Amino acid sequence: MKALRIWFGCVVGFAMCTVFGWSNGMFGTLFPLFILSNLNRWNAQMFIQLLISIFWVGIQVSLIVGFLQPYPLLMTVAVGIMLLFKCHAMHYKASYLFGYTGLLVGSILLNFGSYPTFDLENFIIGVWVAAIMMVPICAMAFYLFPDPIEAHTPILKVEGQSKDPRDMLEQTALGWMVAMIVFLIFEIANLNDSLSAQASMLIMLSPMTLVGSLMMARIRIVGTLAGCMAAMAIQLVLYDLYDNPILYILSFAIASGYFCKWLASENPAIKGIGFSAMAALTIPITGAIPGQKDAFFSILYRVSSIVVAVIVTSILIWICYRLIKLFPIFFRGVEREEKVH
Repeated sequence: MKALRIWFGCVVGFAMCTVFGWSNGMFGTLFPLFILSNLNRWNAQMFIQLLISIFWVGIQVSLIVGFLQPYPLLMTVAVGIMLLFKCHAMHYKASYLFGYTGLLVGSILLNFGSYPTFDLENFIIGVWVAAIMMVPICAMAFYLFPDPIEAHTPILKVEGQSKDPRDMLEQTALGWMVAMIVFLIFEIANLNDSLSAQASMLIMLSPMTLVGSLMMARIRIVGTLAGCMAAMAIQLVLYDLYDNPILYILSFAIASGYFCKWLASENPAIKGIGFSAMAALTIPITGAIPGQKDAFFSILYRVSSIVVAVIVTSILIWICYRLIKLFPIFFRGVEREEKVH
């Protein structure tokens, strides 16, 4: 049932983005994908938390860019404080969605907001609309494809979290350092057509550990290649019929069915490949509305940019991890809990 639930949410979100012609409609598909793959059953508080996170980070980015963009140093400090709170929030199940969506969406908004010609307010409103649209889509998915509710089943399952105070502090520092480096890279370099690469770099921070993030790198590459090949297959199979929205939506529904099945797996590796594949399939396809532009070369660019981004992020994670271990003085006073055998 979980695979059908995820598939239903993604296809409905994708269909709405196609019908309304949203050029940045990927959020309308990715938000249901993210929430349905992480939640085991309906929980209104989780949806409220997600909506608050997306609305709040949109306001934060608007204020930071609007007031501090002429002052790069002050803006960097403000962004650092914002990202630090997001990374810290990811360590608690009660605030995981708040931190992770804030980190991902906030970083993307900051990147695009740094370009003077980009309409940031319009983009933020589009993200808010996608977030609001996610709630009825997910509610319908849970209603049509319910799972037997067991008392011991957690509402939200998050991998790689540690309750040890020292580990939490080190992982927060690791995630924050990498997120800030990614922010500086995209601020300094002219990478305005790099949404997929930036999202890939930030998605790798979800395990918040060196081993978990490096494992995510391999998974991300495999899943990305699978998703991009499926997107190119859709483009080639439809060919002249690419402008037909019905066939366009139907082909996406067929391609996403296999990936949603992987995404519903209990195996973390298979689930990670499924999520990466769905992200790789969704972003270039939703960015190519029928009748507007060809997605084929966009998909080829996405494959190369994500592979490079994953390799660079893996190197950054390793370097930051080594720096944290080389300077334990910054974590003095926070000792590890003694494990009872």
